[in-house]
Amino acid sequence: MKLGAFSVSLAVKDLKVSRQFYENMGFAVFAGSMESNYLIMKNEQTLIGLFYGMFENNILTFNPGWDQHAQLVEGFDDVREIQKTLRQHGVKFEKEADESTTGPGSLVFFDPDGNSILFDQHV
Repeated sequence: MKLGAFSVSLAVKDLKVSRQFYENMGFAVFAGSMESNYLIMKNEQTLIGLFYGMFENNILTFNPGWDQHAQLVEGFDDVREIQKTLRQHGVKFEKEADESTTGPGSLVFFDPDGNSILFDQHV
C-alpha cells in the first residue's frame, strides 16, 4: 500500500509554547495558524502537527495522495482502497470512508496498543 505523507499529530496544551519548543528544534511553520488552533511544523522531510483543543490523544497521520510537501502524488492508493485492504486483514474501524464516493475521505482505527491512526485524504 502507498500510504502517502506521514506525520504525527500532537494534542498540545499550549500552542504557543509547543511552537517555540519545536522551532528550537529546527522546525518551521508549514501550514495552519495560531488563530485556527493548529500548526503543521516541518523540518526537512519530517512533519509534526500541533493541535490545540481538537482531540485528546496523539495520532499517527497518513495523507494518501500527498508527498511531504503537500503536493499531489500520481498513482497513489485511494483511502477507500486502503480501507478495503485493511478490512481484509481484520482491522476494525472507528470511522470509515464512504466507499460510494471519490476524492477526499478519511478513516480512523487503532493499533493493538490503542494508538489512533488517521488516514486523511485531501484529493
